[in-house]
Amino acid sequence: MSLSTSAPAEAAAVDRTPAITLRGLRKTYGDVVAVDHVDLDIADGEFFSMLGPSGSGKTTVLRLIAGFEQATAGTVDLGGVDVTRSAPFERDVHTVFQDYALFPHMSVLDNVAYGLRVRKMGKKERRERAQQALDTVRLGHLGARRPAQLSGGQRQRVALARAIVLQPRVLLLDEPLGALDLKLREQMQVELKQLQRELGITFVFVTHDQEEALTLSDRIAVFDAGRIQQLGTPREIYENPASAYVAGFVGTTNLFDAATSQRVLGVAGEHAVRPERLRLSPGTDTAAARDGEVRLEAVVVETIYLGTGNRVHLRTPDGVELVALEQSTGSLDTREHRGEDVTVRFARADVVPLSS
Repeated sequence: MSLSTSAPAEAAAVDRTPAITLRGLRKTYGDVVAVDHVDLDIADGEFFSMLGPSGSGKTTVLRLIAGFEQATAGTVDLGGVDVTRSAPFERDVHTVFQDYALFPHMSVLDNVAYGLRVRKMGKKERRERAQQALDTVRLGHLGARRPAQLSGGQRQRVALARAIVLQPRVLLLDEPLGALDLKLREQMQVELKQLQRELGITFVFVTHDQEEALTLSDRIAVFDAGRIQQLGTPREIYENPASAYVAGFVGTTNLFDAATSQRVLGVAGEHAVRPERLRLSPGTDTAAARDGEVRLEAVVVETIYLGTGNRVHLRTPDGVELVALEQSTGSLDTREHRGEDVTVRFARADVVPLSS
């Protein structure tokens, strides 16, 4: 048996009402503005991430959606219903935190069934539903264990099962993978995405990890200073950042201020080019730049071996700092090439103009 989601999925095909609608959302704490006029629609069945550093406002927006905080101004709609002043238990959402908050004295099955018990569901039915939820997260064989007998990844899946057993329209996830080690976090990212596709419900995921957001999301909102700085698909955010802030926060990039852009590119304004777009050749290549290409001379400052490639830090004669990313072919070795001259080339089409 598995948790049924066919009816909501069929309804969503007809009903285009967003799962979440935020309009003019604002939250202040005294003189501190945590969220500053956020307008946002999150589609039904979407895996949506809110990405930003600590203090950017992303977690506060999540708490406003959940009802744990009350908005200073603006509205929160869930499925077209205004819930701005509704209590958390009146909203068709459930939140999964970084701290799993499992009851240590209860079995795994009883932990998952607890929310149904609060809702006064009969014992037989709630245990069947809890078992279905555990089966969904591939922990059906561990229902009799206590949380202390599970690994970190297993406890995280129990927390997810406890959330999905209530069959909310929206699942809110507040940095749920932050306490896991790298290997387990990568495994859980794959499982989260698969789970979301199987269930077909809306996931709203808060993270400060840009790679995590790019890996998981249908769309991403990049936050800073309580505002959305850019909203788009992972590809749009990475390949066409709207500003220097987004370009610098989401991945590594080479940022050219207005003066450097004029000197290096011959154009006005700020620009960016991703490290993987740069091509390096040893020594000084005397061949002129081809049409649509930028050619620079530089010296290797440092080469960092990443396993899958080399991150090469460069400096041009006039002091422009660059980073290039090369596949690990052995062509550049840290000991042999630090301090040596290279020629840098990249296509003008790979240069992205940035708003000020």
